[in-house]
Amino acid sequence: MAQLGRLGFLGIAVIFHLIYIYSIFDIYFVSPIVHGMRPYGVNTPAPAKRLFLIVGDGLRADKCFQSHPDPFSALEKPPVIHLAPFIRKKVLEEGTFGVSHTRVPTESRPGHVALIAGLYEDVSAVTTGWKHNPVNFDSLFNESRHTWSWGSPDILPMFKEGASDRSKVDAHTYGHEAEDFTQDATELDTWVFDRVASFFKDARQNATLAAILGQDKLVFFLHLLGLDTTGHSYRPYSKEYLRNIKVVDDGISRISQIVNDFYYHDGKTSWIFTADHGMSDWGSHGDGHPDNTRTPLVAWGAGIRKPVKAEKGTKMSGHDDGFASDWDLEHVRRVDVAQADVAALMSYLVGTDFPVNSVGELPLEYIDANDEVKAKAIFTNARQILEQYKVKEDKKKATELRFKPYPPLGEGLTSLESRTAVIQALIDQGSYQAAIEKSLELIRIGLEGLKYLQTYDWLFLRTLVTAGYLGWIAFALTTVISHHVVTNEAVKAKYFPTVLFSSAVAVALASIIFLQQSSWRYYLYAFFPVYFWQEVFVRKDALITGGKILLAQAHINTPAAYANLSIKAIGYLATLEAIVSGYFYREVFTACFILAAFWPLFYGTAFIHRHKGTIALWFVSCGIMSIFTLLPVVKIEDERLILLGGILMVALGILYMIFGNSIVDPSSKSITADEQNWVSKAILGIQVGLIALSMVVTQSSVRSLQAKQGLPLGNQVVGWGLLILSLTVPFLHGLLRPHTHYVHLLVVVFLAFSPIFVILTISYEGLFYVIFCITLVTWVRIETLQAEMQVFRPLNLADTRVALFFFFLIQIAFFGTGNIASISSFSLDSVYRLIPIFSPFAMGALLMFKILIPFVIISVNLGILNKRLGPLAPSSLFMLVIACSDILTLNFFWLVRDEGSWLDIGTSISHYCIGAGLVVFVSALEVVSEVFVGGVRVEEEEGEVALLGRDVKSESVKDRKLAVRR
Repeated sequence: MAQLGRLGFLGIAVIFHLIYIYSIFDIYFVSPIVHGMRPYGVNTPAPAKRLFLIVGDGLRADKCFQSHPDPFSALEKPPVIHLAPFIRKKVLEEGTFGVSHTRVPTESRPGHVALIAGLYEDVSAVTTGWKHNPVNFDSLFNESRHTWSWGSPDILPMFKEGASDRSKVDAHTYGHEAEDFTQDATELDTWVFDRVASFFKDARQNATLAAILGQDKLVFFLHLLGLDTTGHSYRPYSKEYLRNIKVVDDGISRISQIVNDFYYHDGKTSWIFTADHGMSDWGSHGDGHPDNTRTPLVAWGAGIRKPVKAEKGTKMSGHDDGFASDWDLEHVRRVDVAQADVAALMSYLVGTDFPVNSVGELPLEYIDANDEVKAKAIFTNARQILEQYKVKEDKKKATELRFKPYPPLGEGLTSLESRTAVIQALIDQGSYQAAIEKSLELIRIGLEGLKYLQTYDWLFLRTLVTAGYLGWIAFALTTVISHHVVTNEAVKAKYFPTVLFSSAVAVALASIIFLQQSSWRYYLYAFFPVYFWQEVFVRKDALITGGKILLAQAHINTPAAYANLSIKAIGYLATLEAIVSGYFYREVFTACFILAAFWPLFYGTAFIHRHKGTIALWFVSCGIMSIFTLLPVVKIEDERLILLGGILMVALGILYMIFGNSIVDPSSKSITADEQNWVSKAILGIQVGLIALSMVVTQSSVRSLQAKQGLPLGNQVVGWGLLILSLTVPFLHGLLRPHTHYVHLLVVVFLAFSPIFVILTISYEGLFYVIFCITLVTWVRIETLQAEMQVFRPLNLADTRVALFFFFLIQIAFFGTGNIASISSFSLDSVYRLIPIFSPFAMGALLMFKILIPFVIISVNLGILNKRLGPLAPSSLFMLVIACSDILTLNFFWLVRDEGSWLDIGTSISHYCIGAGLVVFVSALEVVSEVFVGGVRVEEEEGEVALLGRDVKSESVKDRKLAVRR
């Protein structure tokens, strides 16, 4: 395939998959925000004049309510205490409590939007950052008379900058430099409490401010980031995290007393304490794990119902899930809510209109009011939600060709107007319980109606996307066969009839999209399947001819041979489906490695006997790799494992420096062999020295951070210096060209990334890196040992096995050290050794860099294998991998969920994005591979031919080498 054509194919692959990755957000997670609704508020006296919303960022529900050994005690066996006695007292004596269930992504931005605005942003909104809104939405702060807020500069500006009137929202934040993961994060929370205390102290001496504070519809927002920062740094089961809970509880107790004294205990203050998201055991969040989605909710004060209790030992309602069994609160009624419900509750308490974009349901069990007030409040809540339905329905009617309304809100007695009229009549008659039940039913129907409108175009879009992925698979296979199997020009294509038909289909689809005023992306979703299937039909003769060639090459010409091929094809597809299962159960990859260990046995006893050393190494490396996918993804920082990984890296580098000459031979003509070996070893020695230095600085940084002494500036400078040097020193090999042998290249690349893996490792990741590299090199060795060496050859059916092995190993690049279901399973601890100050995108980029290193290693190995197997035409194996990989993507596309448990939703999104992103990775890695192996010598030397156990004369080897070079 010509260079332009090869790059064109890779370019189409990248563009297509980047566009189609976004398709799930156009299908499953479209922004719910619409404009043009009239506001609704409860027309009854508000129970509170002011409301305090206190958010413990990153606080897990269980850690808040459980008993723990006193983290402040110096005793060997500290006493077990409740870390939040003030909050617990409110649960037992003054208010109502429960669990607030969040949605994915469990990040600060969507969590606070749900709490304060009552809506769930589409999942992609988190990628826009925290400070600015991609779409303006209404919020409690907008509806308040005035809001004061204190806390993080990453959260508060979002609601101030997005407010309809910025003058009504005050935001007081500390600087970004305060968000230091290596320091005591409780200072962030203490800063907030101190500023709130000073605020009310100043108000006593400022008559103007005091007058404002005496008004109604006031909101005070305290954002406490300490728990999130501490959880990331030390894990939520650490003493530091538990101490932070105590600090938060003490601070709330202190502020509560100050506020009550300021208002002379007038009983007009409502309090809400909750969290935006939880925290996993490995100190991360973002996915749908229950530890991330379950947060505490405690409400007390004006308008809040007093606790409903029974005798101790009696289980009250709300505890059926067993989640709170160790809280010693099962005798107190627990009321769980969805996170968006909190916004509706706060609006009712302080007497503002419900945020117009809110989908929260007012939790009646939290409010202290008679049935009449409850009936009017929940009816208003229902009308506010139905107002969104009406606006969305009107917009959908205006664009759909044949609109079908949601049946439960259709014509006649079930129409929206009829249903609301019935409820209003019940309220007028005093049938409040019946009105409440009807209103709750109407809210449920309204939310289902909103979902109906959100998913109205699903069938059309999912059909397009499925056709696109199937078209890509067929197009990619056709391209591979056309360029790497059919090598003559005898196959001609007839374009005109096919292009005419595909043009008609494209015009029809474009017309539908235009009339429905759909997004510009819909045109692309429709274009790709039309284009792909057009190209497949145009080149169908080449596809048929190529299939015959492949069958002939493999001697598939008897019923037994066809049966054998069918069994292999089924096994191939079964392996791909096993990889899909591995995304849910990592143990599947362990089983795959165990089976792969016996792969060389299929080549016979003679092959095994000739190459027993290589095969033994393969067997051992597969056995060790099978262990990694059984290890827990929740890793604790282990200095010994970090250093052990570094020691193995140094040892391999030294062994190669000593015995490398027996593997490769000097080939440079610019300097003598002795000089060249000296230069080569000098550069290798520098690389090994960088690994040793990275071990020293990492050990120092680990001990300093564990001692809570922060990250020394010198360590940070040296760490960044090592990272930069480790990536630049290897280029000296290319400049001086001491070796061009492929083994030398693999060692140089391995040593280049070793210091980075030491610095950015917290446990066994370095060991995984070493074994993974050994496994890859051994795989390449066995593939070339059993292959027939040729000057040039086209692809054959056996190459599909190579593509499958590569595709399997690229999954292990993720699964070896983390859970591919969530990037959040990769700990941020190691990043603190280079970036101690909170910077989410910089930290995420550095973490992703570490995660992608194994991909670079495997791409270099496949590039070398591509050259050694024939050599094959450039990119042929990469193109084969790209052609089959979307079988995985299509599985995950249909497994994406937007309902069910938050774990299922978050996992399905991660799976799909990673599955589709793999094609982009492979396309990029092909370019990386070309850069690395472009000038590498991969042909066998005479000594190596003898090592291969081949009966080949030296003359034939020289002739073959000459032909390859030509």
